[in-house]
Amino acid sequence: MCHVLIIEDDWLIADFVEHLARGAGATSIEIVDCPADAVQSAAGQRPQIILSDVNLRSGTEPMAVHIIKETWGPIPVIFITATPQECAPCDVQAVILTKPLSPQSSTETLRRLASAA
Repeated sequence: MCHVLIIEDDWLIADFVEHLARGAGATSIEIVDCPADAVQSAAGQRPQIILSDVNLRSGTEPMAVHIIKETWGPIPVIFITATPQECAPCDVQAVILTKPLSPQSSTETLRRLASAA
């Protein structure tokens, strides 16, 4: 399928999201837990899809996603959050999934975006 960048600071959720991405056919995955590492990861290998939490302990993630997209061009984004109302700086074209995640709808969304990427 493609390379997926997961930005999540809760390792249990990151592991679950990785499992969903692999089930959807991701060929490679990198997991990071802060905005600076997200930007650095994208510089190392441009992701075809980004799966990102909105609120991290080290900062608000939509800004890192914005920097990545400004630098490396359009990339489909799925924001995964327990607080969708706090996704104000999120890209209007991004998909927002609410925690707790539904495995079936998450996998379907990921496959749909991957086929468009």
